[in-house]
Amino acid sequence: MTAADARPDAAAAGRRVEEVLDRLATSADRAAREAAEELVRALMEFYGGGFARTMELLGRRADRPAHEAVDALLRDELVAGLLVLHGLHPHDAPTRIARALDALPHAVENTGFDPATGELRLRLTGSGGCGRGSRDAVEQAVRDTLAGVAPEVTEVTLEPDAAPGPVLLQIGAGPPGAPPSGPSGRPPATTAP
Repeated sequence: MTAADARPDAAAAGRRVEEVLDRLATSADRAAREAAEELVRALMEFYGGGFARTMELLGRRADRPAHEAVDALLRDELVAGLLVLHGLHPHDAPTRIARALDALPHAVENTGFDPATGELRLRLTGSGGCGRGSRDAVEQAVRDTLAGVAPEVTEVTLEPDAAPGPVLLQIGAGPPGAPPSGPSGRPPATTAP
């Protein structure tokens, strides 16, 4: 097993933290709950300060382009998630959302993000099947992708597919049932009886 294989899954770790915090919130032992919450705050301050210092140092280092090192950190799901958690990620929510959506295997269009409600509205833009399952799969993939890098998104809504374009109608030379027209576009000449 390599070090890369031992990396924690950021989404699973985030869900686990939420579950533990929910269990603590319902604990009857108030003193234990308060001590656990204080410990969590102290740990977050500790390693959040370490991440802030890391970002500062990476930005100042003269012997290599800082933007390359920072970009590498931001591409790492775990590091990017921790930077977001501590408010240290250099990109705003719309930029993080756009980058995450670009990385999806599904073609989606961002039709709007409401920071007040956390709702992200998307529209499928590519062919990926028309079944209900494929829409559900896209929604889940979006949620999973955004979980660590854009926690501001609390709801994902896939809008209905765009209305099809206008229908082209065949225009004839005359009203339905009229005799066919001649080569000049006029009715064919008739001879007198």
